[in-house]
Amino acid sequence: TGKTLSIICSALQWVLDQRQKDQSEKRVESDEKKGKNGEIGSDDEPDWIKNFVVNKDNQVDEKKSKKNKHGFASEKYKKRMNKDSHRDLFSRNIDEESFPENKECKRSVKKNDVVDLDDNEFLLEEYESEEEGGIGSLNSKRKGNKFTVNSSSEEEEDEFEEEEEVKLKVYFCSRTHSQLSQFVKELRKTIFANEMNVVSLGSRKNFCINEEVLRLGNSTQINERCLELQKSKKKEISKMKVLDILTFSLAFKFSSHPNSSETNNRRMCCWKKKMVFLTDDSVLHLLQNLGAEGKVRRTKASSGCPMLRKHKLQKQFRDEISHQGVLDIEDLVQLGRNIGTCPYYGSRSMITSADLVVLPYQSLLSKASREALGLNLKDSIVIIDEAHNLADSLISMYDAKITLSQLENVHSHIEKYFGRFRGLLGPGNRRYIQTLLVLTRAFLRVLLNDKDGNRLNTCPDAEKGVRENKTFDSSMAINDFLFSLNIDNINLIKLLQYIKESNIMHKVSGYGDKMTTMQKGSAVKENGESCDNGSILSGFQALANMLLSLTNNDGDGRIIISRKRPSSSGQGAYLKYVMLTGEKIFSEIVHEAHAVILAGGTLQPIEETRERLFPWLPSDHLHFFSCSHIVPPESILPLAVSHGPSGRSFDFSYGSRSSSTMMEELGLLLCNLATVIPEGIVVFFSSFEYEGQVYDAWKTSGILERILKKKHIFREPRKNTEIEVILKKYKEAIDNPAPKSGAILLAVVGGKISEGINFSDGMGRCIVMVGLPYPSPSDIELLERVKHIESLGDTSSTEIPKLSISEEEYYGGDVQSGFSILRSCRRRGKEYYENLCMKAVNQSIGRAIRHVNDYAAILLVDIRYASDSSKRSFSHPSSKLPQWIKESLVSAANNYGEVHKLLHQFFRFNKNRNCN
Repeated sequence: TGKTLSIICSALQWVLDQRQKDQSEKRVESDEKKGKNGEIGSDDEPDWIKNFVVNKDNQVDEKKSKKNKHGFASEKYKKRMNKDSHRDLFSRNIDEESFPENKECKRSVKKNDVVDLDDNEFLLEEYESEEEGGIGSLNSKRKGNKFTVNSSSEEEEDEFEEEEEVKLKVYFCSRTHSQLSQFVKELRKTIFANEMNVVSLGSRKNFCINEEVLRLGNSTQINERCLELQKSKKKEISKMKVLDILTFSLAFKFSSHPNSSETNNRRMCCWKKKMVFLTDDSVLHLLQNLGAEGKVRRTKASSGCPMLRKHKLQKQFRDEISHQGVLDIEDLVQLGRNIGTCPYYGSRSMITSADLVVLPYQSLLSKASREALGLNLKDSIVIIDEAHNLADSLISMYDAKITLSQLENVHSHIEKYFGRFRGLLGPGNRRYIQTLLVLTRAFLRVLLNDKDGNRLNTCPDAEKGVRENKTFDSSMAINDFLFSLNIDNINLIKLLQYIKESNIMHKVSGYGDKMTTMQKGSAVKENGESCDNGSILSGFQALANMLLSLTNNDGDGRIIISRKRPSSSGQGAYLKYVMLTGEKIFSEIVHEAHAVILAGGTLQPIEETRERLFPWLPSDHLHFFSCSHIVPPESILPLAVSHGPSGRSFDFSYGSRSSSTMMEELGLLLCNLATVIPEGIVVFFSSFEYEGQVYDAWKTSGILERILKKKHIFREPRKNTEIEVILKKYKEAIDNPAPKSGAILLAVVGGKISEGINFSDGMGRCIVMVGLPYPSPSDIELLERVKHIESLGDTSSTEIPKLSISEEEYYGGDVQSGFSILRSCRRRGKEYYENLCMKAVNQSIGRAIRHVNDYAAILLVDIRYASDSSKRSFSHPSSKLPQWIKESLVSAANNYGEVHKLLHQFFRFNKNRNCN
């Protein structure tokens, strides 16, 4: 409808105008300066000489800005990458760090300090704490971090000169991949597509073209595997190191060296002051892997990603982007496949020279992601599209969660690692590893209700750790949580610094992976399930993120302790930090950027967003603009449907929506709508569970068969990967309806379809919203947010307000107890709960009517849409509908006949209008 395109065009034009203004000012300053110095010359000099002198500096500046257009990051970027930041600790790519070669141990070799050659790579370097050498003392032993793409090939790496950062960038971000693709397609229609350098960013999962990595499927596993492939020295022994060991080994084999011993074909040699065991097989293996000139042959595990072996292809990738113009993620992926190089790192390397950066929410709003990507927001324009749930999306990025299985996994592997290398580790490493064990043991105790820690060495059933009549979920402030576990005396800042600098995550994970491979199938439960859920590295990262969360201010969030329910087939026990305030997080973006634009079709009410994200912003710095819809009133028919064909009233509140009569009445409504509405109908339910319940009821009663005689039926899948297939089939059924009259798509509010899929023309001739999709009041995280928001603006107290219900009832997960919490709210908390519902409604019904000539009917099926607001404790739902819908809303009479009549007239009118 032109909303996003209007915003981006005006922003890009402002950038162009500003650049021209800056160039003009520089030219004037240059003229004045040279005029004073007498450099311009006399009036007798020819014009071409004057022009040459005046424009000389400008030409130099232009050459400077064009120089190395496709090079890697600038010095500013490299400095940002070197900044010590806990926030970027666990999102910064491993391949952006240079790992050092092993240094000589500072300790003399003890009798029992023996390490096998294969385990040597997992041994931590010496670490000095703050008292011993100052935080960061280990960094002096490491090479500086810099942005590089590690090559696994033997060819010489191309040297890329530094590239000057383009100032006055525009960052455009949206929620979903499909929304960003739609934006790029619209941008191609403008003149800016040829005048601006544009780059699209995305996740590894969306960009990866390595089929071996893609087969992993899960985003976390894809990220981990990609990073593993970028370790420049993983499982690789340097030429000198191998030759040193072989020299020792062969010398010991033919001589009786006093420091060598031979037992069962094993030789022990003192190599770099460490005891290294070498067997005859080990020596033979090293010899076999020596290639020409003594180089070690690379194994498959150490060869790196094949898509990053040749830097020349990365340069070709960047050249093609500049030549082809604006490309979306699909285009970049295809280009990467054609060239045979990684589009993920290729697009990242274009950020510095880009005028417009198109990227998802996470990459811009998360400070860790911004620093890892090297995004410089200073004096830039930041446009956040689909910002209706910005506050919740922002704070959710700073949540942290670790499950019981992850905790058990990490605790077990740290214990094994410590047991294996304890005698070889220095005092600094030993102390911090023991601290990690104390923390993981404390976390396990709180999830298992095990004060003595007797069950920590196995894979226990969490059900046994929950006492009878005890609540399963509870919430605590950070300080209360630390004190209750007796871990308040641990310096988490120093511990996080140690995790960052020592590389312990990857040492323990690497050793654990090796041991798991060697003992495959041994760690299996009686029922055949492994204790190891997910990779060790992801579990360690979850632990580190949780520790990082515990360094926040006490009032910034809450700790959720969820224990596994008896006989529960759902999610197991977990610890979770829930961030509650986004004010400080968002202020970093606002203060750095020149301007921030929040855009969306369902932004209202804006007051809630202001109070949660920028209450400190002066009123004259906040500008709100709203305009009417481009679609004329006769192209839209919003109806509040309170009664069905049988005369029963529609009440889809929590207590009555599951009744068989209610589901049957809804099915009869769909049967009638299928006869009067042409082409496609999209029906939105409050949840996947309720949609499945209704579908099964229709199937049992025979209503489903009646609907299928008139229209095809498709259902939104839970897996996002299957949505494209369903949408394709749905469209085909509408384009080729015979012998039926179109199709019905059953979708879910908050699902993929409701957020970013457009149903223009026949794809969405009618949107049916079933009930009011209020979130479940039994959700402990939701109620914590409600309580926090209720306290906003209350300057008398910084504590979370005490609401009129006991915490025992509240944390029992009872829906009625949750409703009691909501009724106890005075204003803000209650409004927040209502806004969650109505923003979801507005987002869903906005999927239809996507251009000026489009038309559709919108049916709000529930008596609460039409009832008298004076009889309700909450505000009337219709008051929170978009203005362009509210103005045309028809509250139908008490019979379905009038609804059917209005629909028939509406579609006949628009059909005739389009024919004319």
